[in-house]
Amino acid sequence: MAATAPSSLLLSPLILLLLLMLLLFPAASIRPAKVQGESRLGAGLFPPTCGRIECPTYEVVDQGKGYEIRRYNSTAWTSTAAIEDISLVEATRTAFLQLFDYIQGKNEYGEKIEMTAPVITEVAPSDGPICASSFVVSFYVPKKNQANPPPAAGLRLRRWATRYVAVRQFGGFVSDGGVGEEAATLYESLAGSEWAAAADPAAAYIVAQYNSPFEFTGRVNEIWIFLVEGIKFTIQ
Repeated sequence: MAATAPSSLLLSPLILLLLLMLLLFPAASIRPAKVQGESRLGAGLFPPTCGRIECPTYEVVDQGKGYEIRRYNSTAWTSTAAIEDISLVEATRTAFLQLFDYIQGKNEYGEKIEMTAPVITEVAPSDGPICASSFVVSFYVPKKNQANPPPAAGLRLRRWATRYVAVRQFGGFVSDGGVGEEAATLYESLAGSEWAAAADPAAAYIVAQYNSPFEFTGRVNEIWIFLVEGIKFTIQ
């Protein structure tokens, strides 16, 4: 008779979901004190997570004080519908539940998909501090799935054409109070550069999250600003 593993050693989808939620969106109560100097990375560090799981590839075409310019070639992302909320952290957590179901096989092909990084949240800022912003959360589709990504109800496939992105890196844990400041700092860094005219401060920006909450030092998050005027995600 074949031996079976003890039930305590088997990871159910619920347990796996909880682990992934902890990896990406830790509660404030478990956050350690920020390491001095960690929050101001600026640019130029290759995200360590991308040495462990698949990330979209890019080429650095320029670098300045506090920013770098990357060129991303064609990639595919699975995205949620826009979520209206006053909290980026809560909106991202809500949307990730949908994306988790998707990669666990709740799609039209019944296919499980490998986890990738980063999870990105597109932020369309509100007009005031107590007004809801709009958030779209996206999962990078692995290369092996990009030719024919599984469709799923409530999600949509968005493909990038080649595009240029201004990037600022920052450490610590992403918080609602910090991302706007990081985005503003990126716009300030671009001022006076050849890229400044292509960066619209009123446009949406992206928050890219890479790390596990158990990585207390050396954390890398990013703000992305699309620079080529008029280029948007194209919906398949």
